[in-house]
Amino acid sequence: MIEVKNISFSYDEEHAVLNDVSLSVKKGENLGIIGPNGAGKTTFFYLLCGILKPDNGEIRINNRIIKNAEFNPETGFVFQNPDDQLFNISVYEDIAFGPVNMGLGKDEVEQRTAESMEITGIQHLAERPPHHLSGGEKRMAAIASVIAMKPQLMIYDEPTSNLDMRGRRRVIDFINSSKHTNLIASHDLEFILETCERVIIIDNGGIVTDGDTSTVMYDEELMLRHGMERPHSLLHKKKEHIHSH
Repeated sequence: MIEVKNISFSYDEEHAVLNDVSLSVKKGENLGIIGPNGAGKTTFFYLLCGILKPDNGEIRINNRIIKNAEFNPETGFVFQNPDDQLFNISVYEDIAFGPVNMGLGKDEVEQRTAESMEITGIQHLAERPPHHLSGGEKRMAAIASVIAMKPQLMIYDEPTSNLDMRGRRRVIDFINSSKHTNLIASHDLEFILETCERVIIIDNGGIVTDGDTSTVMYDEELMLRHGMERPHSLLHKKKEHIHSH
């Protein structure tokens, strides 16, 4: 579904953020993207969405070349801060905003808005002003506002930031039950373990590792080398594994 070929990008001549990056992602896959701060995870997402233009290389989503600043309804992007995504006077209007701007008819807009609220479980918030919501409610409203446009690819930037345990669990359950292809960047490694079978580490301008999530994250030396720690739950899992043999 996603084919990234040899893309490079820099904000200025001295600092290449990404250098000759290639990646392919299958339809329906959940891919976790981890790495230290400033490694280029969000930049990579902006390139996939066409917000930024690669210096070279090309990106295809569903075999269509992504062009800079061209709206692509197949890709939905959930920002790290839901307040960047919610700006209308009610949750309902925020969710309807995308379909309205896609030029859809009134009935279709209403249907998509209702469906998106049902899928994310926030029907009861329809008339509430977004700035009165909890962190978890805001996150689900932001997700609903994106899925109303019926993208096939969902991109999440730090989806559990500022969430309490209940909000976090709802996002996990939502992603695990969704039919989308999901790309998720997060420092919450336990969250990535629960939602993604495959993970890549981005560091030093490129993809340094691509593999099975628990195998990659169990490699303590690899994780430390790229500014991360092995998730706590994996220590227990491997101990159990050893004892059971």
